[in-house]
Amino acid sequence: MHEKILVIFSGGQDSTTCLLQAVADIGAAQVEAITFSYGQRHAIELECAHRIAADLGVRQTVLDIPQLQSVTHNALMDETAAITQGDDGLPTTFVAGRNALFLLYAAIYAKGRGIRRIIIGVSEADFSGYPDCRDVFIKSMNVSLNLAMACDFRIETPLMFLDKAEVWALADRLGRLDYVREYSHSCYRGVRGGCGECPACALRERGWREYLTLRGRT
Repeated sequence: MHEKILVIFSGGQDSTTCLLQAVADIGAAQVEAITFSYGQRHAIELECAHRIAADLGVRQTVLDIPQLQSVTHNALMDETAAITQGDDGLPTTFVAGRNALFLLYAAIYAKGRGIRRIIIGVSEADFSGYPDCRDVFIKSMNVSLNLAMACDFRIETPLMFLDKAEVWALADRLGRLDYVREYSHSCYRGVRGGCGECPACALRERGWREYLTLRGRT
């Protein structure tokens, strides 16, 4: 029997591709998804996550962590804030500590479920400058969680060194290109189908065009 996997799952392109890969590798019965509701303005992704998990037959747990709104301010959680480059050099959509918090909660949940493999769809190839998407952070967090809980967690990042065109290519190899294109959501503004202007939409569409160009050459 394959070891169970917990996927940190937002309903976006990257985490959807990770979930599909996990299901393809070991079957839906051995995969669980954990999704976080933290007051994000693009809450439509929660609807997408629920739909995808249900469609794939994957057990999904949604954790509400609204307290995050009371300790940090950013454009991803404030509909009135502009989505721009901040004075500190980071995009205003950066949620300080978000991935650290997600990994902590995911590890607590995983330990209780007897799961050791945790997958998160971060990438330092196309990461918009977010420091908590870097490989060095994930590795350090893995060590910290293992020490904190005396548990042999293995945090896996299958997209870490892939750009968005390569993520589309992975979805295509899984036979799920159209599925990811149609059902996942990436828009920071929460526009169904994408606003076409925010950094997430721009990154997604640029990767899509690059992938189509590359595919056309083969």
